[in-house]
Amino acid sequence: MTFNGFVRSVNRVSKAMERDAKKRQRELAQRKKEYSKMQELEQALYAVEEYENDIEILQSLHKECSERIDWKDIALTKEPEKPVNVRTHEKEATLKLEKYYPSLIDKLFRREETQQQKLKIKIEQAIVKDEEEYRIKFNQWEKELIDWENNTEIANALLKDDKDTKMKVIEEMNSFSEISSIGSEISISINDKNIVEAKIYVHGNSIIPNEVKSLLKSGKLSVKEMPKSQFYTLYQDYVCSAILRIANELFAIIPDNVVIVTAIDNLLNDKTGHLEKLPIVSACISRNTLASLNMDKIDPSNSMSNFIHNMSFKKTSGFSEVAFLDINQIEDKGDKRL
Repeated sequence: MTFNGFVRSVNRVSKAMERDAKKRQRELAQRKKEYSKMQELEQALYAVEEYENDIEILQSLHKECSERIDWKDIALTKEPEKPVNVRTHEKEATLKLEKYYPSLIDKLFRREETQQQKLKIKIEQAIVKDEEEYRIKFNQWEKELIDWENNTEIANALLKDDKDTKMKVIEEMNSFSEISSIGSEISISINDKNIVEAKIYVHGNSIIPNEVKSLLKSGKLSVKEMPKSQFYTLYQDYVCSAILRIANELFAIIPDNVVIVTAIDNLLNDKTGHLEKLPIVSACISRNTLASLNMDKIDPSNSMSNFIHNMSFKKTSGFSEVAFLDINQIEDKGDKRL
């Protein structure tokens, strides 16, 4: 099996558990087809439901993750056993010939030799059938052997922290499709310490809604500008939720214990007066710490306190530029959260 073939086989198993917000999103997408036929109240209800679902999606990215790949288990998988042609059909046909005893009718019509010849022909047919079945099993074994060699090679390389294999697995697994579909871009690299660093370009102004939709008592739709504090709080939750999701997805597909995830967005550089892509949150995520969190209950923004991170945020003005985390400085400090 090629590497892509391995990825496809893993992806068939690694299905993310779909959270309620995603299910609701699909239901709303189906209802949208009927939007033009709805009455005014129905349209208002739909608009509010869609808005609330969008908000929930943004704040709950961390609640899903692909199924984890156990590379140690794959590395220890035994080589598939080579099949043996046991000639079952031939043995059965031969036994029938050996046990043949002419009946009274066979003797009467002198058919002993003819009957024996028929049984010999059946032995030849049985040999052909055994060979065909063996060939099918052998071909299947060859495929399984190639798969086994490929899978164990990948697993052993990852467990030895091979940089190229690690990068190839990350690139091929396509684990960040939901985050990308919302509008954020993700790039992955591996630093000189062989630690995976992910950068997410969040495009906050285009992802976070700038309006609040609600239903008035009259049944009409109310659309108001979203207060800045609400916008920035939602923006912070989205960024931190995405960081947790990216780290979790990485831990699902590679055996590393630490990754660094940095969110980047356009900020005004007060030195130049221009918008620049600058880091707004940079977090060093530990596998063990992340696994200890109850993802359904945490507040994604507050959860950053569990990790070494740089974040400067105010509800009134949003994010400010921070420094990229330096793994060398973190290791020098010997932080127990790693």
